[in-house]
Amino acid sequence: MEGFINCLSCGKKLGPKSKHNHGQCTECLLKLEFKTEDTDLEFIQKYLQGILDFFVSDVSAAFNKDPAAHTLIEVLTSYPGIKAVLLYRIAHFFWKLNVPYIPRYISDIARELTAIDIHPGAEIGSEFFIDHGAGVVIGETAEVGNNVTFYAGVVLGGTNLEQTKRHPTLGDNIVVGTGAKILGPIKIGDNVRVGANSVVVHDVPPNCVVVGVPAKVVSKKGDKIDKIDLRHGDLPDPISIAIEMLDKRLKEIENQFPNIKKPSKDELEIFYGEYGEGI
Repeated sequence: MEGFINCLSCGKKLGPKSKHNHGQCTECLLKLEFKTEDTDLEFIQKYLQGILDFFVSDVSAAFNKDPAAHTLIEVLTSYPGIKAVLLYRIAHFFWKLNVPYIPRYISDIARELTAIDIHPGAEIGSEFFIDHGAGVVIGETAEVGNNVTFYAGVVLGGTNLEQTKRHPTLGDNIVVGTGAKILGPIKIGDNVRVGANSVVVHDVPPNCVVVGVPAKVVSKKGDKIDKIDLRHGDLPDPISIAIEMLDKRLKEIENQFPNIKKPSKDELEIFYGEYGEGI
């Protein structure tokens, strides 16, 4: 029975409190060493410069994309998205170095400060902007391209428990509306808009607009999304478009039967159009 009260890593006898640390002493459980001889110094220098470069692009994106941003100082000091992304990039640096514990600790601090939860293992490109940000969650194996905008409540989530690629991959120039969920190891092409509160569970080709639960492609054009695009509410309304088509077909059928009684006026007014009321 003596072996059950020794540390599984170093063999040190465990104290009364340490017995509950999954069979390890406090020193082994919190060991934060990594092998410096395996560290690529060129990578470290390049990535540290990259953090500064990303910081400039992220702040510029927030300032240019948000009409409520009046000064750069305001963006730097009061935007939770900027704070969360900067802390993520620092945590990601330590994640790349295989430093234990510290990356997740930094990401947890960011979540407590901003209500934005970005796993340090995620890969995120430049000009990334999280507007407001409360409730945003980005999973460990998620990949996000350049010039991507998220609104509050966006989730890049996984759909299985396997230690594999289980989160979405997003391309460039994408806008994801408030409350949208993108789930599983799916791919979202370049120049895509995801409607607010949509749930995306399948791949989306480039240059599309997707809306609904589950999300459907409701618009596909060759036009690229503008470099600065906040139109997460200016989206086609599939319900009003379907009603419009049914209304036209019903009137065509009525015209083929001249003797049937027709209403003197439409009792139902249908407001529809190319973009409907948005989402």
